[in-house]
Amino acid sequence: MDLAFIPSPSESVWYLGPIPVRAYALALIAGIVAACWITEARMRSRGAPKWAVLDIAVWAVPFGIIGGRLYHVFTSPEAYFGAEGDPWKILAVWEGGLGIPGAIFLGGVGVWLAARQLKLPFTMIADSLAPGLPVAQAVGRLGNWFNQELYGKPLEAFWAVEIDLEHRVAGFGQYSTFHPTFLYELLWNLGVALVVWVCDRRWKFGAARAFALYVALYGVGRFWIEGLRIDPAEAFAGLRLNQWMSVVIIVGAIVYLLRVRGRRQVFVLEDGRPATVDWDSSAAEAAGYVDGALPRGTESPLAGATESAASDDDGAEPDSEESTEAGSTRDDR
Repeated sequence: MDLAFIPSPSESVWYLGPIPVRAYALALIAGIVAACWITEARMRSRGAPKWAVLDIAVWAVPFGIIGGRLYHVFTSPEAYFGAEGDPWKILAVWEGGLGIPGAIFLGGVGVWLAARQLKLPFTMIADSLAPGLPVAQAVGRLGNWFNQELYGKPLEAFWAVEIDLEHRVAGFGQYSTFHPTFLYELLWNLGVALVVWVCDRRWKFGAARAFALYVALYGVGRFWIEGLRIDPAEAFAGLRLNQWMSVVIIVGAIVYLLRVRGRRQVFVLEDGRPATVDWDSSAAEAAGYVDGALPRGTESPLAGATESAASDDDGAEPDSEESTEAGSTRDDR
């Protein structure tokens, strides 16, 4: 009996003259844009300066891509260092192969560096990012569909994905339809984003607890989905390396949630200086926060500090050429 199935795209690269436009790259870019948009909105609701997320992305995105690639190479070394491997392929990111745990870890380092530079609380950024990151992962999985990768065991069902012969894993050439594990992860990640958003809206997480919830939920889904995959990967004691990593991050996230306590913090001005306070404090209420967030369209309390600083700079008379240059640098920053 013939069953319907999900077809794979016939092309994953288009050309604008000599310039290749790759579906995988477009999916990554779209995911990054989605995560930035969501994170920016959540950071603004906590009083952070406008477009701070762009300064954060400058650090987080390249760090995340490098971390994701290194993790993929570490967990699937055969394609690069095996008998028929090619080490130069490590640089071919556009062909697919970014490990999410590595991207989260090294991307987190980039966020930490950006937070230090911008003088923003790292945990506030992490909680703001928590729903946006799984949305970015979900969008990025569409690139795997175009590349005909990240599929699972053979499957005959209407939701199975058809894989062309040249993209089938060695030993599975006689099968044509497989578990669409990329689709499973896409849907799971959207569900994770929704759960994190609802829980954070209800309990006003702080101290990166919303991010820890995301990590735990992502790890659960990844453990299940990884068990369906058939692409070559390092394994130990009957489990793929990514499944063991999922166990580690699930346990770590749960321990963090149980041991760390923290309430949502928001930005206010205290004596003309930026400060963070509890979301339900009198200072937050006086600054215009409603239920832990600034109403849409409300100016950040920190804008007053910027305007005040600019006014002070305009009114001050520089004592020397050196002080004039320093004031100019501060204004530009």
